[in-house]
Amino acid sequence: MAESNGRAFSAEVKDLGDKIVALTVAKAVELGDYLEQVHGIKAAAGVAVAAAAPAQAQAAAEAPAPKTEFTGSLDGFDQAKKIGVIKVVREIMSLGLAEAKAFVEGSPKPVKENIGKDEAEALKKKIEEAGGKVSIK
Repeated sequence: MAESNGRAFSAEVKDLGDKIVALTVAKAVELGDYLEQVHGIKAAAGVAVAAAAPAQAQAAAEAPAPKTEFTGSLDGFDQAKKIGVIKVVREIMSLGLAEAKAFVEGSPKPVKENIGKDEAEALKKKIEEAGGKVSIK
């Protein structure tokens, strides 16, 4: 049994307490909803916030900054639609016909790097409509 301020706690209670403190804010809210709906236990707001605050601070410290730059890569293409893919890649990358053909045939290759999410999604949609296979990283 673990002790705190002269009081002994069982390993089971200590483990449960440590798990609750480690919850993210979203998971703490989900736990509160579960306890209320399934067991009829309504948690006091101060308790839920107090338990979630350390976890939120820890999650914020560990969470990397949201990704803002993406790379759209041509991973392959449908052979039957090769000409369409070449035309779209040529337009997007401002390449000549021979360069675009060589680029498409040499896939997988990045089409555009360090672009915003919206631009990457638009690029993906355009190439996939032409018959290419695109991934965004």
